Amino acid sequence: MSKRQSIVLALSEKFKTIDGTGNYSTNIFQNSYPKLKFWDEVQDFPSVYISAGAGYREYLPANFIWQYLNVSIKLYTRGEDDCLTQLEQLIEDVTTCIDANRVLVFDQEKNLSTTEILVQSIITDEGLLRPYGVGEINALVRYAL
Repeated sequence: MSKRQSIVLALSEKFKTIDGTGNYSTNIFQNSYPKLKFWDEVQDFPSVYISAGAGYREYLPANFIWQYLNVSIKLYTRGEDDCLTQLEQLIEDVTTCIDANRVLVFDQEKNLSTTEILVQSIITDEGLLRPYGVGEINALVRYAL
């Protein structure tokens, strides 16, 4: 499995810990998946879908290379009157999970981990798809190549 895929899979597994207890107000019932799915294909709510985007490298002296990976995290909720409230709570929980796992082990065998995961942007549908709530968090993952 590639490092890109391993990072997405590791993030997906971390998001499964969002269960409505502790620091989390939303229970996603382990509906976190390392793949892309659009809102009209989603059957279980709330849910989180993660996909790897573009990446780039920063070459430094002594043959050291930083790899940067853009990750798109799609969030889906459903509720007649409160889909946006649910979505905002889910966004808060996902960003809390990201902040708590900025250094994330994505390959146990090779002891590989991210150095940093930073939220770059947060976008919502602003209620246009009611009764669905659709949001996207774009994150930047940095790790050594």
